[in-house]
Amino acid sequence: MKKTLLTIGCAALLLMTACKNKNNMENPFLAAFPADEQTQGQWNTPYNIPDFKKIKPEHYMPAFEEGIKRQKAEIDAIVNNSEAPTFANTIEALEQSGALLNEVSGVFFNLAESNNSKEMEKIAEGVSPKLAAHGDDIMLNAKLFERVKTVYDQRESLGLTGEQLRLTEETYKNFVRNGANIPADKQERFREINSLLASLTLRFGNNVLKATNYITLGLREDQVANLGLTADQLAAAKEAAEADSSFKEAYKFTLHMPSWEPFMQNCNNRDMREIMWSDYTHRCVGADGDNLAIIDSIVNLRLERAQILGFESHAAYTLDDCLAKTPEAVYKCLMDLWEPALKKAKQERDEYQKMLEKDHPGEKLQPWDWRYYCEKLRKERYALNEDEIRPYFSLDNVREGAFTVANKLYGITFRENNKLPKYDPEAISYEVMDGDNVIAILYMDFFPRESKRSGAWMTNFREQYVDKDGNNVIPIISMVCNFTKPTKDKPSLLNFDESETLFHEFGHCLHGILSKCHYRSISGTNVPRDFVEMPSQVMENWCRHPQVMKEYAKHYKTGEAIPDSLIAKIAAAATYGQGFINTELLAASLLDMDYHSITKPTKIVLPDFEDQAMAKIGLIPEIISRYKSPYFQHIFSGGYSAGYYSYTWTAILDADAFEAFRESGDLYNPELAKKFRHLLESGNTEDPMKLYIDFRGKEPSVEPLKRNRGLI
Repeated sequence: MKKTLLTIGCAALLLMTACKNKNNMENPFLAAFPADEQTQGQWNTPYNIPDFKKIKPEHYMPAFEEGIKRQKAEIDAIVNNSEAPTFANTIEALEQSGALLNEVSGVFFNLAESNNSKEMEKIAEGVSPKLAAHGDDIMLNAKLFERVKTVYDQRESLGLTGEQLRLTEETYKNFVRNGANIPADKQERFREINSLLASLTLRFGNNVLKATNYITLGLREDQVANLGLTADQLAAAKEAAEADSSFKEAYKFTLHMPSWEPFMQNCNNRDMREIMWSDYTHRCVGADGDNLAIIDSIVNLRLERAQILGFESHAAYTLDDCLAKTPEAVYKCLMDLWEPALKKAKQERDEYQKMLEKDHPGEKLQPWDWRYYCEKLRKERYALNEDEIRPYFSLDNVREGAFTVANKLYGITFRENNKLPKYDPEAISYEVMDGDNVIAILYMDFFPRESKRSGAWMTNFREQYVDKDGNNVIPIISMVCNFTKPTKDKPSLLNFDESETLFHEFGHCLHGILSKCHYRSISGTNVPRDFVEMPSQVMENWCRHPQVMKEYAKHYKTGEAIPDSLIAKIAAAATYGQGFINTELLAASLLDMDYHSITKPTKIVLPDFEDQAMAKIGLIPEIISRYKSPYFQHIFSGGYSAGYYSYTWTAILDADAFEAFRESGDLYNPELAKKFRHLLESGNTEDPMKLYIDFRGKEPSVEPLKRNRGLI
């Protein structure tokens, strides 16, 4: 999941210099948000969606600059208010400031990830330090903080609602965590660090995007005949080659997951697997786009910033605002699962080594062999292969399956409306209905393109909140993926992991769609990092349940429901390969923690630092961390620094949450669904663990997760 809207205290976003328009009416942002702006602005479009067709790259800089200027004026008005600080004239006024800046940020940062270009990159490089400085100007404003602190100190006697009290506490905490209490003589360096980090994390992500797009493998017709690749893979690679006028070979294989992973699973040519493996794992090392020096700078700057704020390490700083609270708690959680996962991975390795011996006597299993022999043994042991699964999991059917689950749980429906403004022609737009009411707009953007970063994420162009006049502002949500494109002969057919990915990101969408909060900064998915993945991961449980599969997994040609025999095979194979899956995930989480738990400046030399971290936990050489450091976007450009553990932390919550439905004997239990909907609606208006316990009736247990993953 990816969040991109500018929030109070976020000191690392983006900006640059560009020529100004002759007047505001030529700039769609400034026309929608006139100087006497409404909280929401007016686009004169359905549901006040940004008018994407009118927005050009040259419009962003003037809109950013004007947005910063206006929010500064709003902050000055709060600071210079002669009346005593109150919730309304300080906390709420601050919350409602920056409407234009939030709007342009919401559009720009989303498109910078899904529709990037050289122009957008230049704008981002320029805007980053300006927005970082603006965030610091707010957080380090002593008079503003004094007013905030006054309200905070009096909060218990002000007769605030629960949500107002929560906003007050979160606002105060946000100021403290962003430097409000640091000594004046350290503020200049603090600002400098924030500016540097904003630029470095941006460069890191851009380097990964470029490397992923640039590196390809081209094969001739005569080279693919006996590689073991499926007809669907070859058709997709052929169409990719044909779509690239500069590509000279007949088949184009890329480092994007829909191309790379099936190649590694099915290609029987070991040398070609090694080439693709090496290309994938050596991205952003050497030459242009090298991320090694950037990593060293980011890690040490984060440490310095944390220590200025009074924390021992960046991890200690980050986790202080999460459910885990301390690095020690995170390490314990991860290591409790590490031992059984590593044991299972070693058993898998021994099986694959025996298979390799038959094909290559005397050779030792290597990382580029793992996926190939894993898939080969899966087919042998469970008579299960991708070609058998994919026809039942067309993208359209899986999407409708997710919609059906949401309808049965929460009563909402999804009405396609392609007349709504779109940020890209490939995006599908929906009105989300609760009865006769439209409660959200949802975009679904499914396929790779060179302008889109890899992976899958949920984000929003606008979050749900209530404006100054008491009107509910509906959220505009986007779900972005990189699934295999349809070919001339077949629709997009997903494997089962991709189907779970769709349900996962859709779970994030539901968290934003169902939000019923008053204040934007604590609505929807604006919850602690190690809680935000729970609503998404819990949806995967419905995806894989046999009862639900029978409802949505239909053969794309015949419409026949998936047979019980295939469901049984999928269920039997559910814990297959979990040693590898959990080990590479936990290794990445522990690597993240090692980077961000350092307590003194450290020269990060790669691959030495990473090798030592993996040796310390005993990772076997046939497996690497899910992401090697130079392309580990989650922690170096994606907001998950000292937070990648959250996928495991929240997996405990999601397994335990779904257990409640299983125990009830009804996957759509109305009473439980109502309670869980309340959790989703509440955003960060209450302590997330309290919300969870209110739903479940008890604290979560780790046993369902271990059982689901075959670790006990």
